[in-house]
Amino acid sequence: MSWQLASFGLLALALLAGFVWYERSHPSARVLALVGTLAALAVLGRIAFAAVPNVKPTTDIVLSAGYVFGGAPGFAVGAVAALASNFFFTQGPWTPWQMAAWGGVGVVGATLAKLSRGRLGRIPLAVACGLCGLAFGVVVNFGSVVTVSDEDLWGRFLAYQSTSLPWDLAHAAGNVVFFLLFGPALIRILRRFRTRFEFSWSTGPPAGPAPAPPAARGGLAALLLGAVALAGFAAAPVLPQARAAATTPVGYLLAAQNRDGGFGGAPGQRSVDLFSGWAALGLAAQGRNPADVRRHGGRTLLDYTRAHASGLGGEDPSSVGDLERTIMVVAAAGQDPRAFAGQDLVQALRSQVTSSGVLEQSNLTAFAILALRAARVPRADPDIARAAGWLASQQNRDGGWSFATRGGGSDVDDTAAAVQALIAAGRRAAPQTARALVFLRRQQNPDGGFPLLPDSGSNAQSTGWALQAFAAAGTRPSSVRRRPGGRSALAYLRSLVAPSGAVQFSRTSRQTPVWTTGTALVALAGSSFPLPPAQRTRSRATAPTAPASKSSAHAPTDDGGGFPTAAVIVPLAVVAGLAGGVGALRARRR
Repeated sequence: MSWQLASFGLLALALLAGFVWYERSHPSARVLALVGTLAALAVLGRIAFAAVPNVKPTTDIVLSAGYVFGGAPGFAVGAVAALASNFFFTQGPWTPWQMAAWGGVGVVGATLAKLSRGRLGRIPLAVACGLCGLAFGVVVNFGSVVTVSDEDLWGRFLAYQSTSLPWDLAHAAGNVVFFLLFGPALIRILRRFRTRFEFSWSTGPPAGPAPAPPAARGGLAALLLGAVALAGFAAAPVLPQARAAATTPVGYLLAAQNRDGGFGGAPGQRSVDLFSGWAALGLAAQGRNPADVRRHGGRTLLDYTRAHASGLGGEDPSSVGDLERTIMVVAAAGQDPRAFAGQDLVQALRSQVTSSGVLEQSNLTAFAILALRAARVPRADPDIARAAGWLASQQNRDGGWSFATRGGGSDVDDTAAAVQALIAAGRRAAPQTARALVFLRRQQNPDGGFPLLPDSGSNAQSTGWALQAFAAAGTRPSSVRRRPGGRSALAYLRSLVAPSGAVQFSRTSRQTPVWTTGTALVALAGSSFPLPPAQRTRSRATAPTAPASKSSAHAPTDDGGGFPTAAVIVPLAVVAGLAGGVGALRARRR
């Protein structure tokens, strides 16, 4: 076997393994959209700097994607960016090598995050981007040499590497400069997105047998299957009804519970800690104790929480958020978070509270206060007082809070969480609380709902958060109106309840219906955080067990499950062509 065949065979297997890895992580529609957006950003970065030889921000974007979201999405961003950008720069036998090299950069980013627990600073990450630029050059140079001939392979490779060294150094230097300029800001933005939407690449045991994605039998079949996937995604199919009788938000959630006790983003999807936690809090606000909520023959929602409570409280911000939410769920179930699943969750959270707050993020600090108060830690406790003082100092001039620190753009969700935290810490009469409520009132739209960001469209979750803040301040939900006689926020939220009982995210979106319904239930109950323990009502908290039909149990939803994603299908077509001996693509697009 020649070097050409051997190298292309190994390369095809590597690319196939990477995309199978990504596909088997069952990316949701939000993850797919984010991977596509980051890949497009990487492509645009390559095109925008085409006039400057080898100086591109693409490597920085790919490494940042892997650093924040993990190896599977990082690989997908890098590989798809290489494939898509070469429709502008010309496809050739170098394309799969570039796909593998940039995909590897995404994996390197994920590895660095895991080794450092996401705590690397600006300089180390900039150096890593520079080294990845040099490694990218080595991989692509080897591919260029082995594609031509296998005679005197290593001698020609060393010669090629030495002559291309100036270009590789320019690539590395450009990576360092680009990262120093925008890298930390990009990582903060991506972390905000991740923490808000919690993409989980290891979701625990499945609630049932997940449908296997159809196999691509060749280049043409894969391309056709990709077209079908794109059409299905664009059509935004209506969420399947899990139970015909589930006509209320509470009934919808009870019917959506999996046998392991947890919840997925939609009925029939695998359980995820994030969705399960918010479903538990929503049901608890409606008087359904998580210790009682179970499907017949399955585990309770608290059982699921207990099974996934190990390892909480690491240095990664998303782990701190998981810890805070778990404490709130355990407290809402009437259990002691100081002795839960063999751990002292309260002490684990206290260890994260420093003299300047929890990891210097307003949102995490607010939820630390809410979690500690849910665990009945006194308001006068030094950790609560310190965190509340720091949180108050992070208020922006407009009266709102951002996700991170003072100076970031204010939004409704984080401001509402901060209001509840300050009130829970005993600062109801503080000037920061009054200014925040004024900020929230100014954001209400004419339809009665609230947007995430000022001057944008209303959605259920932001409306629910705003209602919780006003409830914490003692305002009746029905009186939260933009002007006297106008539509109330509560009426807007109720108008999003679908015939299935699910709460739609907005007028035009049904994304993550379980999460949206769970968060909305707190506001619909007129409650705010921290929640009081829910009473035990075992007899009425058990969901019906009418079996779902085979056709609907795992039907695709607008959360992205059920068929291979378009971002995977197109690269698989390239791999199939390589494996079949077709060679590299030569196609061009105008």
